Amino acid sequence: MVIKQISVLLKNIPGQLADLSELLGKEGVNIRAISVADTSEVSTVRFVVDDPEKAMNILKGQDLSAYETDVLAVETPDHPGGLNAVVRPLRNAGVNIHYLYPYLGRVSEQAIVILGVDKIEQAQEVLQKNWVQTLGKEIYSL
Repeated sequence: MVIKQISVLLKNIPGQLADLSELLGKEGVNIRAISVADTSEVSTVRFVVDDPEKAMNILKGQDLSAYETDVLAVETPDHPGGLNAVVRPLRNAGVNIHYLYPYLGRVSEQAIVILGVDKIEQAQEVLQKNWVQTLGKEIYSL
């Protein structure tokens, strides 16, 4: 199952991430997973929230450069080498992982990661065949 990730481009200056967090928080939107990648001038903030539609409306209302992307939320064993249960089958199937970042909660004893991949449908099939649990919209309410 795919979930929605929001990406925002921010100027790479002090306070931009704090302003984004404050904006969403004031409107009752909870950031559940987040990744920040920077260049010298711009940072790309990727995140999963509890209400993607509301978050997009808020961001667009502030004229922020925001867009949605389909990503996967998957459970991974939480022990040394456990991530291999997810990344090895994808490698063997020729699915490229563009990025991966942790989710800030848990469903069980497993860790949860957010995956951005080049072949999302194939990735879902491969992970399912390898007994990797993929989460859907329930991720928004954990």
